[in-house]
Formats: sequence, C-alpha cells, structure tokens
Amino acid sequence: MNTRLYNSPFNIVTLAAGLGFFIDTFDLFLFNVYRVQSLRELGFTGTELTRKGEYLLSVQMLGMMIGGILSGVIADKKGRVSVLFGSILLYSSASILNGFVTDINSYALIRFLAGIGLAGELGAGVTLVGESMTIDKRGYGTILVATLGGLGAVTAGLIGDILPWRTAFIVAGTMGLALLLLRIRGMETNIFKSTQKSQQPLGSLLHLFRKRERALRYFACILMGIPIWYSVGLLITLSPELAAENDIESLKASLCFILFQCGVTGGDLLSGIISQLIKSRKKTLLGFMMIAILATALHFYQLYQSSTIYFTSLFIGLGCGYLSVFVTTTSEHFGTNLRVTVTATVTNFMRGAVTLLIPLRILIQDSFTANITSSLVLVGLMVWIPAIIAVLLLPDTYGRDLSFLEE
Repeated sequence: MNTRLYNSPFNIVTLAAGLGFFIDTFDLFLFNVYRVQSLRELGFTGTELTRKGEYLLSVQMLGMMIGGILSGVIADKKGRVSVLFGSILLYSSASILNGFVTDINSYALIRFLAGIGLAGELGAGVTLVGESMTIDKRGYGTILVATLGGLGAVTAGLIGDILPWRTAFIVAGTMGLALLLLRIRGMETNIFKSTQKSQQPLGSLLHLFRKRERALRYFACILMGIPIWYSVGLLITLSPELAAENDIESLKASLCFILFQCGVTGGDLLSGIISQLIKSRKKTLLGFMMIAILATALHFYQLYQSSTIYFTSLFIGLGCGYLSVFVTTTSEHFGTNLRVTVTATVTNFMRGAVTLLIPLRILIQDSFTANITSSLVLVGLMVWIPAIIAVLLLPDTYGRDLSFLEE
C-alpha cells in the first residue's frame, strides 16, 4: 500500500503520469501534423480536404469531452489508477488502428475512441501526483508531468518530417502499450482511499453544480485555460493564412507549431518552479498570462512588419506555459470526491472550446466584413479578458491540504 507521501518529484508515480501525458500529447498533436497528408492519401483534395479535416477534429474533440466526463466520474468513484491505465489502453489501441484506416468513416470512429482515451490521462495523472506528494513539493511533481506533456507535442511536430503517417500512429500506440508495463501495486493514494468511507457523493456531476459558488469556481477554471487553445488552435494553426493575408511569403506553419510547443514546454517548467519559489499560483498565472498577451499583441503587430512571427510564436507558447500551474490549481480548488471529475472535464472542455471558437471567428469575419487578422484579434479579446478576471476572483491554492471533501 502507498502509506507515505513522496518528497521528490522523481518518483514512480510521477514518472508513470508524466510518460502517460507525453504519449497523450504526442498522439493528440500527431493528428494535427499528419491531417493533410493522411487525408490526401485517402483521396481528398481542396475544400473537401479542409472540411474532412475539420470533421475529424470535431469528432475527436467530442470524444475528448465525453471522455473527460466519463474518466472523471470513474476516477472519483473507482480510483485514479484505473482511469490512468484504462485510458492508455484505449488510446494506444486506437492509435495502432489509426495506422490501418482506409476510409473517412473508420478514421472518424478511431479518432472518436482515441479522444475518449486521451481525455482521462491529464486529469487522473495530475490528481494522482498531487495526492501522492507532500504539500510543499507537489507542485514540482505536476511541473514534471506538464513538461513531459509539452515534450510529447514537440516530438510530434518533429517526427512529421521523419516517419510516414501510418507508421507514426503505430509507433505512438506501441509506446502507450509499453507504458502499461509500468504497473505499480498500491499506487492508489490514501487520500482517495479515505473517500470510500465518506457519505459525500463521489464523482457526481449533479453534486458539482449543487452549490452556486462551486459551479462558478468550476466555470472560472475553464475560462482560465481557454486562451491556451485559442493560441494553438486558432492563432498558430492559422499562421499560413495570416502570413498570406499580410503578404508574408514562405512561412513554415510546422516551424511555428514546433516553436510554440517548445515555448509551452519551457513555460511549463519555468512557471511551475516560479510558483513554488514565490509560493503563489495566482501571481504566477497572472505573470505568464501577461507574457502571452504581450507576445500575442506583438505577433499581430509583426504581421505588418516581417516574418518574425517565428519569434512571437515561441513567446506566445512560453506565456501559455502557465498550463502546468493552471492544471495544478484546478486540481487544488476541489475536494477529493470531485477532484478528477473537475480536472478531467475542465482540461477537456478547455480543449473542446476550439470547436466553438472556430465558428465564432468565422461569424465575426463574415458579419463585420473583417479579415482573418481582425477576427482573431476580437476573439483573442473575448477569451483573454474573462481568463484574467477568473484568475483575479479565484483564491490562491498554494499550500492547500488536499484532504478535504466537497460537501
């Protein structure tokens, strides 16, 4: 049994969670990297290629939102470890099958299943690490998990020029199945085990919204994270369109993505360490959000100057590296009986928000006869302002004892 709390982040629990998140982000962004190549091989071109790509992305995000709910409820009722390894098994199997698709329908089904599996990894992993480590050191554990996740995304970007798309998905699935060998007896935390004797509801969505204050706390956490996916899902993804609109030639979208993810990886590490040193999650979140906002403003300004948007892509990623502190503080805001339910759904609804932001941007562009640049600026204001307000209103969670329940 796990009868002690880890003081060092370099422990077997953190390693298992971190490697799981590495493979999670590797698979997730692998689809972005190979979307065009894979669909072309399946016979799609032009507008149809773009629409099928958006369809697959929407199906995957739907799977992640459903998976976020399922994995959170199961983890709070049955245990974090069951979800941690169950999700690995599901998305690894789906990734391997992804290497053998021959039509759009099977492709969509597999991305949906992969989305369900990917949804559970971060929430269960971060919660397991947080509950397994001492109060003053647990931030370092989540830093390691988030940083490994960032490296997974960077690796996906780099591997796009090395492996054929089918081989890449098979490799991703095989890595996941190999991680299942890292099974650990007694890895479940004593904090979770204590809830089994409680009379409070476990993993209940109804209980989550039963109190107005708790529901507002939940929505505030979602608002904090949405700008990260605005940045990668719209700003970085649409870099080629932005460049063309502003007469910038020969921009490499893949390089923008890789630099952004390198920035996120560095930001995850740096923001986590700073939050531990200054003993404040809130100040760290606000500081890195300011970096991301300033870098985004410079990004738009540079569009009218030169192709230095590679530089701004890196620093937008650095600012969005508040991800590690964001996930940590989300987990710390809620009691043990709802902790994974909240963390898993918040992180996946944050990701899924991109499916709403895309049509919102298009609506703004069409309604105001605006260009892509202007529409992205307006959407940026609409996601960053609520995010800043949410951080200001929520209390700081540094040093909070996680042995409490939501009554």
